[in-house]
Amino acid sequence: MPIASKPGSDRQERESNVRSCSAINSPAIRQVKMKKLIMVFSAFWIALAVAAHAQVAPIPMAVSNNAIAGGKVGKREGLYSFMGIGEKKTWDAITNHAYALDLTTGKWSELHPVPGPAGRIGASAIAARGQILLLGGYTVDAQGGEITVSDVSVYEPQGRKWYRGTDLPIPVHDAVVGVYRDRYLYVIGGSTKKDAVANVQMYDIAKNTWVSATPLPSTPVFGHAGGLVDDTIVYIDGAHRNPGAGPPFVASDECWAGKIDHKDITKIQWTNLPQHPGTAHFRIAAGAAEKEHKIYFTGGSETPYDFNGIGYDGHPAEPSPVTFAFDVKSGGWQTVNDDTPDPVMDLRSLLVTREGLVLAGGMEKGQRVSAEVRVIHRK
Repeated sequence: MPIASKPGSDRQERESNVRSCSAINSPAIRQVKMKKLIMVFSAFWIALAVAAHAQVAPIPMAVSNNAIAGGKVGKREGLYSFMGIGEKKTWDAITNHAYALDLTTGKWSELHPVPGPAGRIGASAIAARGQILLLGGYTVDAQGGEITVSDVSVYEPQGRKWYRGTDLPIPVHDAVVGVYRDRYLYVIGGSTKKDAVANVQMYDIAKNTWVSATPLPSTPVFGHAGGLVDDTIVYIDGAHRNPGAGPPFVASDECWAGKIDHKDITKIQWTNLPQHPGTAHFRIAAGAAEKEHKIYFTGGSETPYDFNGIGYDGHPAEPSPVTFAFDVKSGGWQTVNDDTPDPVMDLRSLLVTREGLVLAGGMEKGQRVSAEVRVIHRK
């Protein structure tokens, strides 16, 4: 798909950046030969080489609020980390760097930077149909101004190239994403420049088109966590604007499951869930396990906070040590570990593997930005 030309220097710069990666059409609308390229997104098991490599190399740079996804090219499996914020936790520490971890060797390599505007935080990444889709997020300028981005960037691991997808109709950051039938990408809630939105946006990856789905059933939130397993979306918590006095944003403790209608996949039947284990409510890492019919959650903070780890109430946020899961088949919560070692917050997602739940980067206690790759073993 040719990249559409629109007025404005930012758009022209983004177009130039994308063209520098490749001039061919978007793989979002072309066929992928699955014998040559097999991508397994984070809802599926990925065999992590932790058993052979007791120490997985850290990310080349410490980074938090990065978007991660996992995939497989031929026989080589990988974990991908895109963008995020560095150790200074200031506007100029936000990066557009991208890295791939080869899970057979335990080593990282640097990829071509993410195309588009200057580095972003709050973006989402997920793999499907032989590609990794990276969307949304926001930029921060020297004056603290934030701009939510509508860009959809498509990365093809086999050719190590970036392509451009159709922009998000409603630009969002800090959203929940999930893929249904390895074709339909659901973007659930998130925040625009002004406030959180209740919209559920659905992207047909094969046709490169967007439509609207049934919106969120309750107060719009951002910084929530969740995923999609089988035909069910689950999202929990997040933050919303404070209707009263005090900090501008406060935590939500609501949990919801949405069942996708098989005949009309834009229709979602939402059901309220009981509260989950633990007390964290904001930027909990989540990842789907298709074979187990579960979505796993870990870390996060009780306190909604800004990109520097300081709560909107002025107090430093700290990570929760609780790891838990929602079983879609039983409809219940399970505690995996209520005292997870070295907990982190400020992650977009986690990767479910045979060895455990894999986290890359994030903020440790004391709001320290980490480069570590952690594996949480399930009991």
